Amino acid sequence: MPRTITAGLDGSPESLTAADWAAREALLRDLPLHLVHALGRQLYAPLGGATQPSLSPGEQIRRADRMLRETEAVIARRHPGLQITTDSLTEEPVTALLGAAGTADLLVLGSRGLGGVTGFLVGSVAQAVVADSRRPVVLVRGGLRSEDERQPGGFGSGAAPFRDVVLGLNSTAPNDTVMGFAFEAASQRAARLRVVHGRSPELPYYDNGGDLNAELHDELTGEMHRALAEALEPWRHKFPGVEVTEQAVIGKAGSHLVEASRDASLVVVGRRRRRTPIGPVTHAVLHHATAPVAVVPHA
Repeated sequence: MPRTITAGLDGSPESLTAADWAAREALLRDLPLHLVHALGRQLYAPLGGATQPSLSPGEQIRRADRMLRETEAVIARRHPGLQITTDSLTEEPVTALLGAAGTADLLVLGSRGLGGVTGFLVGSVAQAVVADSRRPVVLVRGGLRSEDERQPGGFGSGAAPFRDVVLGLNSTAPNDTVMGFAFEAASQRAARLRVVHGRSPELPYYDNGGDLNAELHDELTGEMHRALAEALEPWRHKFPGVEVTEQAVIGKAGSHLVEASRDASLVVVGRRRRRTPIGPVTHAVLHHATAPVAVVPHA
């Protein structure tokens, strides 16, 4: 199978926003864009929304084909020269999207934005795909514009540099698959990579008032920086053009990643490839980040 960036369509405005983001990502990676739609019983249920009345199989197929053609035309008009393919899949949405993800470099899905900085509405389909996919999945909130990925002050979305790529990393077990994805994303965007790494200390690190002892705080953050510096060293050599900054976090990292997302072009988090619920940090980022979120599965 040829390499692609794949976007899942469901007929919602959010999925069109995701397809447009996927088109920009395909151009950055010099890959074709593949648009897919599932012809299961949840045919026109937005990823975070409710089902619509049942349609006959023939009408479902005609509407799905029309939606794919119209979306392809919109994307082609916005991104001249981009190679685009489409496909209607007969399985239910989760099964179809997981299958599509398995043959793609990246699967892109839309999520409904709740307005302001309150976050995403991540539907059951998107959550199930993120939890089970063996390939990276990006969730893009509704209403995201190409200029939102860029630093302010440019003349047009193509003139200003990209905002930071933010990487959330566990400093006790940094993973090469997740770091490689983030470095590559930053390199493709000519963006800075901001690494937010955290650790939850054991009880002895706290004093009787429940605050982290200052001396132990410095000791712990020092250990975190040394461990991360060692893990990042080969990636800095592989991507010498990527500027890297670090932010050490004691305690829960989710809120810090959400805050960092407000001026980021992409947030990258890892997910252990196992049949367990999405972890608390990834869950917080998925539901509250304002930038697109890439969830990278790893062993």
